[in-house]
Amino acid sequence: MPKIATIVGARPQFIKCAPVSREIRKYFTEILIHTGQHYDKNMSQTFFDELSIPEPDYNLEIGSGNHGYQTGKMLIKIEKVLLDVKPDLVLIYGDTNSTLAGALAAVKLHIPVAHVEAGLRSFNRKMPEEINRIVADKLSKYLFVPTQTAVNNLAKEGHTEGVYNVGDVMYDSFLFNMQKAAKLDILDKLNIKPKKYILATIHRPQNTDDPGILKELFGALQNLNELIIFPIHPRTRNLIKKFGITAKYENLKLIDPVSYLEMIQMEKNAQVIITDSGGVQKEAYFAGAPCIVLRGETEWVELVENGWAVLLGGHFDGLSAELNSLPAPKADSIGLYGDGKASEKISGILMKNLNVR
Repeated sequence: MPKIATIVGARPQFIKCAPVSREIRKYFTEILIHTGQHYDKNMSQTFFDELSIPEPDYNLEIGSGNHGYQTGKMLIKIEKVLLDVKPDLVLIYGDTNSTLAGALAAVKLHIPVAHVEAGLRSFNRKMPEEINRIVADKLSKYLFVPTQTAVNNLAKEGHTEGVYNVGDVMYDSFLFNMQKAAKLDILDKLNIKPKKYILATIHRPQNTDDPGILKELFGALQNLNELIIFPIHPRTRNLIKKFGITAKYENLKLIDPVSYLEMIQMEKNAQVIITDSGGVQKEAYFAGAPCIVLRGETEWVELVENGWAVLLGGHFDGLSAELNSLPAPKADSIGLYGDGKASEKISGILMKNLNVR
């Protein structure tokens, strides 16, 4: 049976790999490698438990660090594992340093790479994720893309071979887990009512690393006359403490990171979602919630074009006005990210190309 080495390391990748792993393990031997990029229990182990992802065969325990340091350590350790395992294919997800290191380690060992969520572009090279995407796509033999926009992006860069528009594996995961999420009592625990709160997530360096920007953003959130529930990323919490930012008003409730199922439940019941996360933008759409994106650009342009999201980059004093003038989504804008069977399609394509019968 052919062997696939799957490399993950961060919260979004755990969500993406869960449905794909279920499918490929029917026909392949999967070796799961966790780089340890996200290591906090609420950002890592909770997702493995909740999504029934098998325990990693290897946990590299890389931890945090500057991009070069982190990626370099990953590259060294992933290469060692690949030399030991000798997989027929390396499977990578998304746009993190784990993605980049996995692609580099594999291609230098002449192991073909499959990239899930290929072809995304923000066209902002100040984002480290953008560099990771571009390089990973360049090195990959199989490019599994979620949208036609991603196909077009790759074509403009000269990538036309091995490109497969399979849909979005995050949609697979969302559909699979909706019923389990609906049974949770997270709203009762937080003492909040459906459609009576705004859900906020903030973690990107462009919004958090500059104390002036982060203070302005917190001020804008606290000036909204709405209850805001803010599951706070450990990195953002550390910066808030470092910069001496405090919650002045009771409307802004900071809580610890929540599990994936809890997040789905909170997204389904949110009045509006405010985020700088790429994954949460899509989950807002899956949940039917309008979204304000705290960035000047997005990889998920379909959401903006169809009225599901608006961009708000660099002028957070306009947050209140934007909240009160959200557009109505286009009525025919369902199915932007496939049919919920992306994982089955990926498995089928790999079976054909790796001669699995």
